[in-house]
Amino acid sequence: MALLLLMSIAVPLLNVLTVMFMMVPIVVLYAILPKTSFAIHLIIPFALATWVIGLPVLIVGLFFVLPSIAMGMMYKMKSRASSVIRTVTLVVLAQMMLLLLISETMLDTSIIGELSSMIRTTVTDLTAQGLLPKEWNSDTTEMMIRTIVNAIPLTFMLTSLLYAILTQYLARRIVNRSGLEVPAFTKAKDWRLPRLLVFLYLLTYVMQMFTSSTSETYFAVALTNLVPLLGYVFSIQTIGFFFYLAYHRKWNGAVPILIAIPVLLFPPLCLIGLLDTAFPIRKSFVKS
Repeated sequence: MALLLLMSIAVPLLNVLTVMFMMVPIVVLYAILPKTSFAIHLIIPFALATWVIGLPVLIVGLFFVLPSIAMGMMYKMKSRASSVIRTVTLVVLAQMMLLLLISETMLDTSIIGELSSMIRTTVTDLTAQGLLPKEWNSDTTEMMIRTIVNAIPLTFMLTSLLYAILTQYLARRIVNRSGLEVPAFTKAKDWRLPRLLVFLYLLTYVMQMFTSSTSETYFAVALTNLVPLLGYVFSIQTIGFFFYLAYHRKWNGAVPILIAIPVLLFPPLCLIGLLDTAFPIRKSFVKS
């Protein structure tokens, strides 16, 4: 599996999907093998993929080794799923930020600058083809670029979390079949957030209302990322709320899963999760 995933990096479009599973085989190998055997099993697919495709495969693959080892190590320690997710998310996020710093300082390549240039080029092409509204001007383009650039930290955080959750979900099942018991996620119906997050969300939301949307200060960028991030957190609580209702009202198991899709796609629905965190509203929906 490790070899196939590494080889898939060279396949356009397919690599966007397969890279999400890159950590799974490495985590499993580290969790079920002694360290020396793990190193041998890791070096062989990396060497073969690099020999066939080239150095880019090695660079991309190495990015996932450290967080995979961290997860595999925590599996051996039988750490709680929440601790595993938190640790691996932070490791992946730290690596993303480090790569951004290295590209800016050592490689003299500005990822943000390249992104901005690509957006301007795209807008110019669309304008030439008459596909943009007449009201669209250079100020609109710059505002869009500023919004996208300011959202990079949020994108990094959500991507890191997605890697951690997906890998945990798949790798744990494979490792458990090998005989090593790894703690599972808390059931969705039992998800509960601390009420402190409600006050933090309301505070940041109010502060953002009084902060200029065109400001590029660190404080403004932090608020731009923190408000939607907390919104996603309460969206997860909303999903837990519907799983709770499904469990107590004997709904079909597919119902809360289907509800989760619009909850994640329509941010205002996070208000349900916020209310569920602030007040015990779920109990009023269930017959005692």
